[in-house]
Amino acid sequence: MIDFEYHAPTSLDQVFGLLDQYGDDCRIMAGGTALVIQMKQRLSQPSHVIGLRRVENLNSIESTPEGVRIGGLCTQRQIENSILIGEDLPLLKDTFRKVATPRIRNMATIGGGLVNGDPNQDPPPALIALGASAVMTSSSGDRVVPLEDFFIDYYETDVQPGEVMTSVLVPRVPVGSGSVYLKFLPRTADDYGTVSVASVVSKEQDGTCKDVRIVLGSAGVTPIRAKDAEDALRGKPLTDENIRAAAALVKDVVDPLEDFRGSAEYKTDMAEVFARRAVEQAMAAIPVGS
Repeated sequence: MIDFEYHAPTSLDQVFGLLDQYGDDCRIMAGGTALVIQMKQRLSQPSHVIGLRRVENLNSIESTPEGVRIGGLCTQRQIENSILIGEDLPLLKDTFRKVATPRIRNMATIGGGLVNGDPNQDPPPALIALGASAVMTSSSGDRVVPLEDFFIDYYETDVQPGEVMTSVLVPRVPVGSGSVYLKFLPRTADDYGTVSVASVVSKEQDGTCKDVRIVLGSAGVTPIRAKDAEDALRGKPLTDENIRAAAALVKDVVDPLEDFRGSAEYKTDMAEVFARRAVEQAMAAIPVGS
C-alpha cells in the first residue's frame, strides 16, 4: 500500500474543502471495506484519504412522509437491525441480512457500497426495485439521483466531482404488495451470489398484476431492471404460465461476466430461474385480503 495522508473532517463543509483542495488525488472513505482492498492491490493510489466517520448527521435512519431516509454512513448491520426498516421496508432488512458476514456488515456502509459500484453486491437490486434514490451533496447543494440511473458501467457510478452520498431515500411499498430478495449462493455465505434477483409485486382484487418490479444483480456490469418482463406481467393474471413467459424474457437483457462462479450461459439460465422464483415468492408474500 502506498503512503497517504489521512484526513478526519467533522463537517461536510470541511469535506468539500478537502475535495476541492486535493481533487483527483484524494478518495473518500466511509467503512473502508472496499477502498482498503483496492489500495492494497494498488488499484487505487490516492495521496489523500478523507474519512467520513467523524462527520455528524450521516448515520441516522428516519421516517419521512414519503418513506425512509437512510444516512449514507449507516452500516449494513445498522440497517439490518433497524426496527423502522423491519416494519416499513422488510425487503431491505432481508437483503442486508444476506450481505457477507456480520463482521463485514458492521463496517460496510450503504453509501460506500453504492458509490463503489460493484455489480455483484446485494443491496442495489432491492433498492432499485423499491424505487430508491441517492442524495448526492456538494458545496452547491443536493442532487437526487434515482438508483436505477446511478450505475453507469463496471465500477462506474454517477458521482460528480466534489459530491458525497449523504443519504438514500426509499419510498414505502404500496399497501398490498409483496417483495423478496433471492440470490443463488453455491459457495460460502460471505461470497457474492452467482445471480441475484429482487422483486416487488402488487395485484388487483381480481388477481391480475397491478405492478411488478424485477431487478437483477451479478447479471451484467450494472444492476439490471427487466422492464420487458415487467411489462409482460402488468395487467395480466399472475398464472404460472404468464410468470414463466415473463421470466424467459430476462435472458434477453442480462449479460453476465464469466468467472469462477459460473459461465455466462449458466448465469443467464439461473437469471431466468431466479426471476421466476422471485416473482412467485413476492406474490406469495402479499398479505391475505389485499
